[in-house]
Formats: sequence, structure tokens, C-alpha cells
Amino acid sequence: MTSEQQAQASHRSTPDSNQFREFIASGWATRDRPPTPRAEVADHAARRRAALSQRFPGERLVIGAGGLKVRSNDTDYTFRPHTAFAHLSGLGADTEPDSVLVLDPAPGGGHHAVLYFRPLAPRDSAEFYSDSRYGEFWVGPRPTIADIESQLGLSGRHLDALADDLAKDDAAARLRVVRDADPQLTTLVEAARTQAGTTLTAQQREEADEELARHLSGMRLVKDAWEVGEMRKAIAATHTGFEAIIEALPEAVRRGRGERWIEGVFGLHARHAGNGVGYESICAAGDHANTIHWTKNTGEVHDGDLILVDAGVEIDSLFTADITRTLPVTGRFSDAQRKVYDAVYEAQQAGMAAVKPGNKFSDIHAAANAVIARKLHEWGLLPEGVTVEQTLDKETGGWHRRWMVHGTSHHLGMDVHDCQLLLREDYMDGELLPGMVLTVEPALYFKADDLLAPAEFRGIGVRIEDNVLVTEDGCENLSAAMPRTCDEVEQWIARVRANAR
Repeated sequence: MTSEQQAQASHRSTPDSNQFREFIASGWATRDRPPTPRAEVADHAARRRAALSQRFPGERLVIGAGGLKVRSNDTDYTFRPHTAFAHLSGLGADTEPDSVLVLDPAPGGGHHAVLYFRPLAPRDSAEFYSDSRYGEFWVGPRPTIADIESQLGLSGRHLDALADDLAKDDAAARLRVVRDADPQLTTLVEAARTQAGTTLTAQQREEADEELARHLSGMRLVKDAWEVGEMRKAIAATHTGFEAIIEALPEAVRRGRGERWIEGVFGLHARHAGNGVGYESICAAGDHANTIHWTKNTGEVHDGDLILVDAGVEIDSLFTADITRTLPVTGRFSDAQRKVYDAVYEAQQAGMAAVKPGNKFSDIHAAANAVIARKLHEWGLLPEGVTVEQTLDKETGGWHRRWMVHGTSHHLGMDVHDCQLLLREDYMDGELLPGMVLTVEPALYFKADDLLAPAEFRGIGVRIEDNVLVTEDGCENLSAAMPRTCDEVEQWIARVRANAR
């Protein structure tokens, strides 16, 4: 058991007589279903595991999916597997909680992949009818071991065998585990290490595990053709969700609590098209747009507002988009809104121009930031005497960051902030390579109570974010079908609303 323990209510009971158990186990049709077809992702996941095997020869590698987390009493949060597990197994939204992928050293070299999980229980077991967390009566059937082996092309075993298998033979002293995926699994691995007589100190074991986690994070930096295809699917679904938002804006104004209405509309489409949202949607109208991570979404949406929507659909393979559009609620930008928006768009164009092989990841931020700094200087917002060059100085500058405090880009994939465990030299100072997918998202934020901002700008927040693929000779904006310029956005809103009538 790696899932959190649920509280057990003493006032509920299930019939437990022999007669009842025999009765409930009888009268069912024979399970007669064909073998689960091999998943499209299975070959890609196998290649990933082979690459990992070469990096850690002779070591037993343990990657958990994680377990269920209790929301309250006997109800759980929706389960999502750990990203490293999903990437290496090929399982996505359909992963069984508590599953563990083990790469077991093979005698002739390389590794043998084994997926440990809780398979479908027989109908004569108590679990079948009485276990409200795992029982088929309550949550539906789970796959069998044969299903998993057929689907993924690896070996399947019952989860009950995991503890003994981790401790078997001398490889138990050479264990590595993804620690943050499942704390209880980490405890199990530590016990196996101790039983095998490992000579590593606690700190050395932690460092070895961190090295594994960091390597797994880095394996997702460059996407293969299949992964890029999944990103395209996530972005297309997100595009559909944004058009539903545009259609729903008048209703959001009319109903009140409009940010919640917009969040719900996008969530409906995200859940229908995939696993759900890739992260908590930001639906920030008016001054709320100036709170960078506004996920409360409790505000009103008024005519004349801009609404900043930062949202992405996570499809069933767990790849997610991450798009931001700032939309005029009435369909038309005011002069002040347009002025701010155009500055952000110019900065985004500069950032995108920096996305090409050979450049550093940090060059994207530098290019966009230079435009932001120049615009703020032109508008007279920097302190008197401060030049653009001075504010852009990394050691002594930064005045322009008052109005754009975050970075301009991050890697994107199976996590919205993907590859986060990499060291700075491999992330911020890393070289851009074909196959990387990242965001470009400059912004300007003028809070309503910012007395250093022009009165006409106060309460305006604008961010534009697109998902970009590094190509051999530059980049491709994967979300280019979603309009970005002021004129294009106004035309987009008019077109969507006209088609909705």
C-alpha cells in the first residue's frame, strides 16, 4: 500500500457470511475479451527505457506512479501519475494508482522492465464487492497482467511481489528510486538497501536518487516526432476551449461571478477532449490580471474589461498545452489597452525571434525583456536618469521588472513546467536544440494601485503566451492558429460570436 490511508467509518458494514460471499460471486458471465492491443506509445517508451538503461548499467531503477491522496475521510483527489513514470511506462491517464516501474538489471547487460500494479481481482474475492476504493463494484475493472503486457510490451507482476523483488540478489545494494514520486515506496527501497548491506551513507543515497530524478527530467527536453504530435493535439484542444470562452464571455458578464463561469467553460472542454486541465486555469478579469497566478477565479467580468486567460488542455497521454490570451470582453480594445497589448506583442515577437538552435534558453528572456525595458523607458516610467542599458544590467539593474517580474519562457511537455529538476547550467544556460518545446510569454502588469503607472494604464494586465517548437533552422509557433495581434484578436472574437448565433 502506497496510497494514503482513508478514514474508515465504523457505522458502515458489508454482509460477510459465507452464503452472501458465494451468492455475490456467482451468476456472472465469463470474462471473454480479446487481448489489449499494443499501444502506439509502447515502442517510444521502450526506446526511452533503453536510453535510461545505458546511463545506469547494473543498477535497479525504481520509478513509482504515486498513490491516491485523501481529500477528506473516504474520498480521494483525482489521481494523476508521476510524470517520470508516465514517460517511461507509456501509461497516462489510465495508470493504476500505486503502480511501480522497475528496471531490473539483466544478466547479459541492459535492463528488464517490470510493471508492478494491483491487477483485476477475481469475483470471488472480498475486494470485488466490499472495497470501495479498489473494488470492481465501486470503481470499475482494472487491467489484468495480460492486458498490461499486451498493451505495453513489458512484464507485469502483482504489487504484492514488489518488496521481495526489490531486495533480491546483490542488485539490491545498487538501487535508485525517484524519491518524490511516492514517499512510502522510498521507505521500501531504503529498507531493501539496508537489508542488502549497502555501504552508501544516507546522503550518498539521496544524491544518487537526485541524480536519477534529474536525468529523467532531462530526458524530456527534446521531444521525438510522436511527442510533438501529442503537443499538437493538446494545443488544438486548447484552441477549441478558448473559442468556447470567447463565445461565453457575454454570458459570464450577465450571470455574475464571471471568472468562475469562464473557468468552468474551459474545464468542460478540457475534460471532454482529454484528461482535464494541465494546471489550474487563470481566468483573470480587470485588475486580477495583474496577479500573475490568479487561480481563485472569484471575480466579476465586466464590459470594458480585459480578461487574461492562461489555460491548457492535458490530453490522455498527459501532454499539456499552456496558452495565454488577453481578450477584450466587449470584443474591442480601448486605446490604452491596445497600447499596452501592442508593446507586449512586440516583446513576444522579439522573444520568438531568439528561438533558434545554437542560442541559449536565456536569450529568449533577454530579447523580450529588452523590448519591455525600451517601451517603459519611452513611456517615462523608469526612474529619472536610468537608461535602457542600465535597467537591463543583470547585476545592478532591474527597474523594468516592476512591471514584468517573471521569466519569459519555460520548457513544456508532460508537465506544464517541464524538466524543472535540471541544474541552472543545463536549463537557463542550456543550448536550444531542435525538438525542444517551450513557451514565449512576456507581459506587462499595471496594478490598479500603482501610483508610478500612468492613470490610463492602471488596472491593465496583458500577457501573450504561445507554445513554440525549436526546428532545425529556427522555430515553429505550434499555437499560431490562435490570433495574437490586436486586430486579429478583435476579428477572432467577432467571427466566433457570429458563428455561434
